[in-house]
Amino acid sequence: MSDWTSLWYVWLILLTVFLLLLCGLSASCLKFCCRRKRLPAETFPRHPCDLAGIGIDSDSTAHSTVT
Repeated sequence: MSDWTSLWYVWLILLTVFLLLLCGLSASCLKFCCRRKRLPAETFPRHPCDLAGIGIDSDSTAHSTVT
């Protein structure tokens, strides 16, 4: 059996994986806490819109001149 202290690369890989998991967990917690504290805001403010409609029926002069 080999001695675990001589396998330094195994400890390096385990430490790297542990640090990546720790950073991911802390980033997720920080994102969750910041999202909870922030007030919900509208992304686009609502503005009233004007809509103009022009109705053309079959008796209008514009329709009869086209046809």
